[in-house]
Amino acid sequence: MPGRILIVDDVATNRMILKAMLAGACYEVLQADGGAEALVVAERDRPDLILLDMSMPDIDGLSVCRKLKATPRTADIPVIIVTAHDDTPSKLAALEAGAEEFLSKPHDEMVLLARVRSLLRARSIEAELALRDGTSQALGFAEAGSEFVPAGRVCLVADANAEALSWKTRMSERLHDTVEMRSRETALAETGPTPDIFVVNADLGSAGGGLLLLSELRSRPETRHSGIIVIVPPGNSAHAAMALDLGASDVVRAPIDMDEMELRLKSMMARKRQADRLRRKVRDGLQMAVTDPLTGLYNRRYALPHLERVRERALETGRNYAVMMIDLDLFKSVNDAHGHGAGDRVLKTVAERLQTNLRTVDLVARVGGEEFVVVLPEINPEAALNAAERLRIAISKTPVTLPAGPARPMPVDLTQTVSIGLVIGGAAQGGLDDDAEQLLETADSALYRAKASGRNRVVLANGVRRRGDRPKPAVAPTTYPTPSAPSMPAQRLTVEIR
Repeated sequence: MPGRILIVDDVATNRMILKAMLAGACYEVLQADGGAEALVVAERDRPDLILLDMSMPDIDGLSVCRKLKATPRTADIPVIIVTAHDDTPSKLAALEAGAEEFLSKPHDEMVLLARVRSLLRARSIEAELALRDGTSQALGFAEAGSEFVPAGRVCLVADANAEALSWKTRMSERLHDTVEMRSRETALAETGPTPDIFVVNADLGSAGGGLLLLSELRSRPETRHSGIIVIVPPGNSAHAAMALDLGASDVVRAPIDMDEMELRLKSMMARKRQADRLRRKVRDGLQMAVTDPLTGLYNRRYALPHLERVRERALETGRNYAVMMIDLDLFKSVNDAHGHGAGDRVLKTVAERLQTNLRTVDLVARVGGEEFVVVLPEINPEAALNAAERLRIAISKTPVTLPAGPARPMPVDLTQTVSIGLVIGGAAQGGLDDDAEQLLETADSALYRAKASGRNRVVLANGVRRRGDRPKPAVAPTTYPTPSAPSMPAQRLTVEIR
């Protein structure tokens, strides 16, 4: 399932309409017929997003939203307020209560689903950063708080007409942050500090011209993590939905209500600062203590508490996760035949292939000489098996090239394979409810079964399930011809290590 969504509405027909929309997009749907039930369900089931009606007989939607945001277990769940009202005071009240969005009935299905996708995508990134932050704190690397908050930078990208200049003036009056105005060309120029937030006119230069700029900003490393608000013309649902799917953080309809824009900008700036802080901690605070100097991967010291936190979150949400133990087959023969420098090259190459063939939320760690651990949060058993098989193939299909040198008269291609032990944890679909150490032991046992059954394969704990090549001989031939004369041209050898 791509996400679990709670629909809160006292009218059964409204819940049925929304459920049909969301179920058609393969979302898991929970329902509550009032505010009191919504608070219970939200804390118990931890949905990924809440669609909340504003008017309900027991507790109104605004009060429910405030309580959700004031409760630590539910504060990070994005809320969309849905109501029959479309007036500015109702919209401002919803945003002030902490809602991420305000949508009016009847629902525009295209915009609603685009907004849901956008919020779920943002929450996934924030949840992963928070998870890494929790792991850092468990290791004793909590960052001291700082009361000083520097001014942010807001960049308005629009044509230099009277309306755009008015937007800039009014934003500057309301914000403590620096507000500047740029053209499309200067917005993409890599000069000066990167803005924290871009405000982009969708019709920049031409109809939809701002959407092209949006995709450029999201694709560039310098601006990838900036907040982006797109201003769309009134009634243009297609541009609004497209902007959200292209990576816009938020969408505001023209003509701009500056009270609404102020609330959205302040909320986005706060989220941006928090995300930046967490990224800095992950990048800098743990590097020396919890990373392997050879591969740049996390080490066992980081992997164990991280796995424990993934386990705790999975038990709270009722979902599965997976753990892999990966070991290089016959790795000792690489060191014996080619030296430890060659072995280091193989280890670094395998580490790179593991990282490039997994999701950004997955963790790869080196926990021994030639052993790696992979932790995959929120994944079902079949997807975990597919991921393990993808890693096995990615490593074995492309040889590792050892360049010619003093120890080798010619380049050598080593075909390295791996054996993988896989265990599924969590509360769903028969996952194991073991602690981190026990899970690693179970995965390690599955790894030994993979080795014993021929290597270069995946074995799932609790019932052997093998994938991959048929068993190969325990040791492949390792004879290396040598040139018969110094003038003989260099050749490339291919050696399989299985």
